[in-house]
Amino acid sequence: MPIVTIKFLEGRSDDQKKELVKNVTDVVSADLNAPKEKIHVVLEEMKKTDYGVAGIRSSDL
Repeated sequence: MPIVTIKFLEGRSDDQKKELVKNVTDVVSADLNAPKEKIHVVLEEMKKTDYGVAGIRSSDL
């Protein structure tokens, strides 16, 4: 049972998330020869105030 976790910053539409889950499932299924019904995709959306790079929060850019 493959489990894929994807973390990203807020701001994606529901349609984008649906497409992402579908595409990731397709790729994992093909690459691992796993049945799609056994593949779990977890989306973790982060607030821009909760993530930073090089000492700067994404919300401050």
